[in-house]
Amino acid sequence: MRVRAWHDGTVTAPLTPPHQPQPNDPWQAPPSGSHAVPGDQPGADERRTELRQGAVIAAVLTVAGLVLGVLWLWLAPRVPLVSDDTAVFLKNSEGEEAIGADGTFVLLGLAFGLVSGIAVFLFRRRGGIPLVVGLALGGLLGSLLAWGIGTWFGPTSDVVAHAKEAGKGVTFDAPLELHAVGAAMLAWPIAAMIVHLGLTALFGPRDPEPEWDVPYGAPYGTGQPGASSSGPEPEPEPESAFGPGPVPEDGKRAGEWPERS
Repeated sequence: MRVRAWHDGTVTAPLTPPHQPQPNDPWQAPPSGSHAVPGDQPGADERRTELRQGAVIAAVLTVAGLVLGVLWLWLAPRVPLVSDDTAVFLKNSEGEEAIGADGTFVLLGLAFGLVSGIAVFLFRRRGGIPLVVGLALGGLLGSLLAWGIGTWFGPTSDVVAHAKEAGKGVTFDAPLELHAVGAAMLAWPIAAMIVHLGLTALFGPRDPEPEWDVPYGAPYGTGQPGASSSGPEPEPEPESAFGPGPVPEDGKRAGEWPERS
């Protein structure tokens, strides 16, 4: 007959209290009823700064359209006309002056787009969507303003009155017009965006690559602290009733009563 020892089935392990989250735990859920302060949101100030810079860029490029209009008015070729008191004709019907105004405007728009794209990149190398939008909008508004400047201050659009004023057989200039309006208006903004995005992709600042931290005490290639990369884990030795330690050779644990027959 075996007499049960006093510790068999009566000694239990101490209860471990449940894990209590630390007050500074970043993964801890916020308390109920809490909300983020609008003024403390990360990146809000930077976004507002980018929006202001985009608006300033759009305004500056729109004013620069005045310069484009004056250059177009000065460099665009004139289309000569002549009148015979009954009708107005082209003096040189095979001339290319009629498309020269469109080509001059497009070339000037491409040059302005190149300069503005480089200037905006040097102004802010990090780029940003508001800056690109301001660049495109400013180039479009500047082109519209340049078109209006050229047609307003160029030769009058009243060809009949101009022909009567010039007289019979006298050559005079036709109004300054654009035939390919869409291509002329989009030359500046498209060129500016392409140049700016290309410079940002080539020479803009790079975001740092993420670094993967290895847990303390764990070698590379393992995910658990203290784990070994080679060989199985050793089995733990059996514990005695009163604490850790090996079992004696006779198979009896410390504190056990001998069996009675």
